[in-house]
Amino acid sequence: MANVLNYLAAYSATTQSQVEGLIADNQLSDFLLQKYPTAHTVSNNKALYHYVMALKNQFLRKSNPLSKVIYDDTLNVLQQALGLHSFVSRVQGGKLKAKNEIRIGAVFKRAPDAFLMMISVHELAHLKEKQHNKAFYKLCTHMLPDYHQLEFDTRLYLTHLDRVGSLYP
Repeated sequence: MANVLNYLAAYSATTQSQVEGLIADNQLSDFLLQKYPTAHTVSNNKALYHYVMALKNQFLRKSNPLSKVIYDDTLNVLQQALGLHSFVSRVQGGKLKAKNEIRIGAVFKRAPDAFLMMISVHELAHLKEKQHNKAFYKLCTHMLPDYHQLEFDTRLYLTHLDRVGSLYP
């Protein structure tokens, strides 16, 4: 079936049916624009680094440092990779050096600020919790209390991009 809701596959048939109804009635754009009328202004890697570091310094001050935060054009959003946290270990001299990197899908360059914050919080939570477990989601909601709603709305946004196209001119 060509019209599979890739980003909402884990949700109930009722929820998927409601989203299909919004799409069929050309109301998904209006729904998203009413909640999220503008895109953020974090448009380059340097600004993204500062954006994520501000969140890290606010909530995870004592966590491992980040060496890189970038938008990544190669992340495959269809495989549910909206962002990526990588941990690289290298031997330098007689010491083992660890580097943490966050890569955020380039699709978020023109997204609402709330969605960029949600994906940033998600990737930052991986500094403390590697797996998507109860502790991981508890940390996400500590940093962003409406994390779960924003994750769902982000999936609606990605569905919109997939089915309708860009939300913002």
